[in-house]
Amino acid sequence: MNIKDIKTEWDLSLLLSDEGESVIEKSHNRVAKAVKIFADKWNTRDDYTQETHVLKEALDDYEKLRHSWGENWHDDFYFWLRSTKDQSNSQIKARFNKALDFAKEIHNTLLFFELKLGKIEPKKQKVFLTSNELAPYKHFLERIFNESAFMLSEVEEKMLTLVRGTAYSDWVRMLSDLLSRQERGIKDSNTNKTNLKTFAQLQSLISDTNKTIRDQAAIALNDILSGHVAVAEAEINAVLEYKKTVDTLRTMPRPDTSRHLGDDIESDVVDALTKAVSDRFDIAQKYYALKTALMGQKQLAYHERNVPYGTVEKEYLFPEGVALVHKTFSSINKQFGDIFEMFVTKGHVDAYPQKGKQHGAFCAYNFLQEPTYILANYTNKLQDVLTIAHEAGHGINFELVKEKQNALYFGTPMSTAEVASTFFEDFVLEELAKKTTDEERLAIMMNKLNDDVSTIFRQVACYLFEAELHKIFRKEGYLSQEKIGLLFQKHMAAYMGDGVEQSAGSENWWVFWGHIRQYFYVYSYASGLLISKAMQGMVREDNDAVAKIKEFLSAGLSDSPKNIFKKLGIDISDAQFWHKGIDQIETLLKQTKELAKKLGKI
Repeated sequence: MNIKDIKTEWDLSLLLSDEGESVIEKSHNRVAKAVKIFADKWNTRDDYTQETHVLKEALDDYEKLRHSWGENWHDDFYFWLRSTKDQSNSQIKARFNKALDFAKEIHNTLLFFELKLGKIEPKKQKVFLTSNELAPYKHFLERIFNESAFMLSEVEEKMLTLVRGTAYSDWVRMLSDLLSRQERGIKDSNTNKTNLKTFAQLQSLISDTNKTIRDQAAIALNDILSGHVAVAEAEINAVLEYKKTVDTLRTMPRPDTSRHLGDDIESDVVDALTKAVSDRFDIAQKYYALKTALMGQKQLAYHERNVPYGTVEKEYLFPEGVALVHKTFSSINKQFGDIFEMFVTKGHVDAYPQKGKQHGAFCAYNFLQEPTYILANYTNKLQDVLTIAHEAGHGINFELVKEKQNALYFGTPMSTAEVASTFFEDFVLEELAKKTTDEERLAIMMNKLNDDVSTIFRQVACYLFEAELHKIFRKEGYLSQEKIGLLFQKHMAAYMGDGVEQSAGSENWWVFWGHIRQYFYVYSYASGLLISKAMQGMVREDNDAVAKIKEFLSAGLSDSPKNIFKKLGIDISDAQFWHKGIDQIETLLKQTKELAKKLGKI
């Protein structure tokens, strides 16, 4: 890969070369025409719910339509991506909202099809699921049949689609937009000048190895959050009320049921995971106690929990980080490296932070034939390199699914999505640990532990916080910012222990934790890393196992996660499986502590 070919901004012309109103109108007309043809053909018919060959024809038509939603309709994805780069631009918001309105129309026009499938009587369902003719669509039908008990009438489902924006999405987007506009000054210790930093930049600076800088950043972040917590209180209560209302209408037995259904995973599997992890919070507590001792402090401030320990202070300029990730991916399998090279040379990655840009990182896809896009806020830190590897892992997953699956199986349930990302991220971190001194190896091991603790123990603590948040809200009807803050600190303290202070201001850090607005998906980070550890072991033992890993990465939505993992020899329904992965973290912690003693650090 030639470093000169690396691009640092999205090339959105791959989606839409001309955003003129007339071009979009023509595109919408083509899509609407294709959708109307499908709806006119099948909406008034019931024979596809009774006859196998007719259902096969209907599903073929539906898959073809879903492949591209007609022809060349990309503007909803296009304007959403543009909005994440410029969250304060009202013109982009308006274009995105218009695109969403059209998407809702399309969704509602086609809603009848899956609702009718869900109402097929159980005896006929069994016939269809055992039909060889319908085998290409078996799991698609299984998921619809499983979810049908919670589906409402067509009119009710259409209403929920229409009100979701104002009742939920607009609230979440409003708070995110407000935060993205914030800037605060940080004094440069070298020049003594004060430089404005965006919200995303401040989030990065709280982990700076210079204590003065990170403390300044924490003060600035706390100032921003305290200024917006009243708005966030209204926002989160609206989000909780919306969820409660929808769950009540659907008769969901618990707040996280819909997430588990959507992720195609059993609630008892998630319960076993969260219990296994929370029962061993002591590992995370021992890690923070070790980190506190190594850093020569009695206690870490809340914002200091992710400060890198040791001499891994080297900055990785974006081309350097990209080269490291590319080398690592290629060493596992050439195709992985080739896909990553395509991302960074064809304008699929937007690298650097800027005012108004959404903080954090993501990897996004839309239709099967569209590009995958990665957003980052790269600030030359080691963690930024790992973030690129993480999001590119998602991207490789999506690209391999494209190769093997039809449009109805394009995607990944949340229960499998984080496996690919953490699988690739860990190999990049291991690459950094090669040919290092004991001092450097200690730093690498501490950073690895920090990542594991954040991905597994912190995310499960967040899941438990979210569960209690919904439970108390449904009992009391409204939660004050003070009550939410105390609840948040309680769950964070549960996994951090005495090594980390629940510092003044940390009670407001739920304000920008977007995950809790997406409802219960954070368990997938923990499950993803624990499962990926098993997969990493397979590859280390036998590189030929990469073929099996590719099978998983290309499976998409074609089977349940339980069945997909079983083909790899992994039984996620066995509670002991989760403990085996946690044992690996405990072993690493012991090895790290022994090395620290050997070096006389503790």
